[in-house]
Amino acid sequence: MNNRSDTSPTLVRLSEYRAPAWRVSQVELTFDLGIDTTEVTSRLHLQRDPAQDAPLRLDGEGLELLSIALDGEPLAGDAWRYADNVLEVDGARDGSVLETRVCLRPAANTALEGLYLSGPRERGFLLTQCEAEGFRHITFFPDRPDVLASYTVTLCADRDRFPVLLAGGNPDGQGELEGGRHWARFVDPHPKPSYLFALVAGRLQKIERDYATGGGRAVKLVIWAEPDAIGQCGYAMDALERSMRWDEEAYGREYDLDVFHVVATHDFNMGAMENKGLNIFNAKYLLADPDSSTDDEYRAVEAVVAHEYFHNWSGNRVTCRDWFQLSLKEGLTVFREQQFSADMNSAALKRIEDVALLRRAQFPEDAGPLAHPVRPAQYSEINNFYTATVYEKGSELVRMVAGRLGRDGFRRGMDRYFARNDGQAATLEDFLGALGEANGIDLMPYLAWYAQAGTPRLSARGLYDAAHRTYTLTLSQHTPPTPHQPHKQPLPIPVKLALFDRAGQIMPLHLTDDSAETSGATERVVVLDRAEQAFVFQQITEAPVPSLLRGFSAPVILECAYEPADLALLLRHDPDGFNRWEAGQQLAARAYDNLREGNETSALDAWCDALEALFNDGAMDPALLADLLTPPGEIELAERERQVDPSHVHALRQQLQEHLALRIGQSTLQHRYESLAAHASLQLDASNQARRRLKRRVLELLSRIDPWTAHAQATLQYDNAPSMTDRLAALAVLVRGNASQAHAALAHFRERYADNPLAMDKWFSVQTQLPGELVLDRVRALEADEAFTLKNPNRVNSLFGAWARNNPDGFHRPDGSGYQLLAERLKQLDALNPQVAARMATAFNGWQRLEPGRRALARSAIESVAAHAALSRNLNEIVQSMLHS
Repeated sequence: MNNRSDTSPTLVRLSEYRAPAWRVSQVELTFDLGIDTTEVTSRLHLQRDPAQDAPLRLDGEGLELLSIALDGEPLAGDAWRYADNVLEVDGARDGSVLETRVCLRPAANTALEGLYLSGPRERGFLLTQCEAEGFRHITFFPDRPDVLASYTVTLCADRDRFPVLLAGGNPDGQGELEGGRHWARFVDPHPKPSYLFALVAGRLQKIERDYATGGGRAVKLVIWAEPDAIGQCGYAMDALERSMRWDEEAYGREYDLDVFHVVATHDFNMGAMENKGLNIFNAKYLLADPDSSTDDEYRAVEAVVAHEYFHNWSGNRVTCRDWFQLSLKEGLTVFREQQFSADMNSAALKRIEDVALLRRAQFPEDAGPLAHPVRPAQYSEINNFYTATVYEKGSELVRMVAGRLGRDGFRRGMDRYFARNDGQAATLEDFLGALGEANGIDLMPYLAWYAQAGTPRLSARGLYDAAHRTYTLTLSQHTPPTPHQPHKQPLPIPVKLALFDRAGQIMPLHLTDDSAETSGATERVVVLDRAEQAFVFQQITEAPVPSLLRGFSAPVILECAYEPADLALLLRHDPDGFNRWEAGQQLAARAYDNLREGNETSALDAWCDALEALFNDGAMDPALLADLLTPPGEIELAERERQVDPSHVHALRQQLQEHLALRIGQSTLQHRYESLAAHASLQLDASNQARRRLKRRVLELLSRIDPWTAHAQATLQYDNAPSMTDRLAALAVLVRGNASQAHAALAHFRERYADNPLAMDKWFSVQTQLPGELVLDRVRALEADEAFTLKNPNRVNSLFGAWARNNPDGFHRPDGSGYQLLAERLKQLDALNPQVAARMATAFNGWQRLEPGRRALARSAIESVAAHAALSRNLNEIVQSMLHS
């Protein structure tokens, strides 16, 4: 089944929020587990709001109702009604207990929502996914996040088929049943919303570790996986322990149960899920070993393990009042995860990584038909709002507030927020109110950021007055119209800045009306909270070069008339690693403009000259150098075009890299590559990761000017690679260069990793990066491979997602055949898994900005999806937004 609804889409509006008329104080669930059929008995202890006169209505989708009783008495057929996914019951009163028994069919559930089977039936296991509205696929319940209850869960199953039985909360007994069956009970004493319910049952193995919190609580940490994967869980266990200790030290938050379970599955729609005491992970973000995981994937495992653990407080103990507040848990927790990762690794590189993702994923979302506020005013399918806007932009909004308060002030505010809202369902107003009150600051103006879609454009212009030795920085803001929001209001935009002299030295800042404590600092934050505002700096001895938005202090697009020499100065001298990279990105974008317009080369020359000097600077951090040597991607560069021809953007970016490689010089690149290759290692320490990162980038640059030599070196690197990082980097160079050696390397990779699903995902993905028109035939061939299936989200993303999102030149073919193929697969995928289909459809985002020929073909493909019969709510909302926004 696909769990789709037969009802017409209805809009849920934030303005219409009402507290629940009926709550549930206690939930008692008993599962009689089976692969084909599972029976669920539920006892709900009901509480009625005396201020509301409303009948008892419970959500329930795809449920076969077997029996129903109220206060111990079976209900007659005319005392209840089940239609349009709602169960309405007569006669309930405050304190009543409603008991229902329903039948589920896990093996038929391909939507991976509710209770389903992960893996083949002969060895797979049962698990649940309930966020956002999956619990209604398990039993009847007021399935909304502001209904918090304590849970007692009893699982019964065949011991041989399901030897491991897990649910959220603390273990509360286990035993034997007749016929080779057994049972296990779990009690969660902390009230939680239904979306945090979880169970797992199957043949799993574990690793475990004892942990003692700072307050002295003994906790058993247990990670579960299938037998062939349990050996890859050690790094995740280490990351979990680091996360728990960091949260105690940074936020004073300790774990609050006796056991913490984590389970890996290959069949999961999301990255991971923070169910209370029983986190469930997409195996992609839990399993890691040097032979099959890259350095980037190790960092991703660490980050996602931390993210889900941090949810124990920012999401679980304090949850969302409604789904409009989704960023209250997700944006906040992404920010906490980013803080943790910055502390564990390089803060500058982490900031670069986060902003690059924001620009690649969220800025285009904000600029297209799917633009929506971080807190939307309405939705018809909540699963479609698990977006980069809610997560990544939401994190940036928390970062702005944290920057406004400072580290100590933010900690004071978070302490008050957790203390005031523990065990409650909160709102963004509760969050900003607690932080502001703890610091004596009104933060409510920042709510405008949450209500307004679109990326603000921050314009900056400077005027130096030599006679008075003043520098006036005038800042202004403008946010372009977005669907349903044609008019925008000014937002509070914190701008962290510094000024540099022409020798590259940072200057002391004396802002008009400064206090004695702040005058003379070399870095300041000014807040633009109106359409335009001027800031006057005194005692400035020469015309400065401003370094603006340091650390990316606000999620905006900066428009500043820098001269190429100004950006080159910042690229070479700014001690802020992020802003050094940012200056390079802006200069590279200007160099791209030089190539496109063909009338001058000032930016191109400045970019190449600065990077040549940095390349030969032996003191440069290799990892930062690798990022500095990488120009903006094709998605970001396309934003500079009025009408986008992806093939032309691709060609210009390739030219940009060729110019850089030629300026550095083939022999210099070759020498650096050989030096880096001589130190190949499996070690995960920062220095070895940095060398691998730079080695990959140098090899890519070499391939632009001497492909024959680069492909020979890539082949040698592939054959002798001690780690997946080096192996996959070499393979990517061979594939993207359409090298003759690629076929043998791909065949070897396929054979070596045939039984490793995560490594096979890489095998699919790397081939989707073939250049230009070559890739479509490869995609068609790969979907015919016996290892490909539309039923597995990771495999779908590794083929169609990697192709359509990461290879614009290969997806946006002039004849529209790429659009047609994706449209047909969306229709097939929607019948299996609407959530994955809807997310995949966002690859069409931005189609209106394509050049006329491609634009017409893309629209036709989207219309063919929209016209398909029995489209799910998920996919229908996306394609309708694409066509009509």
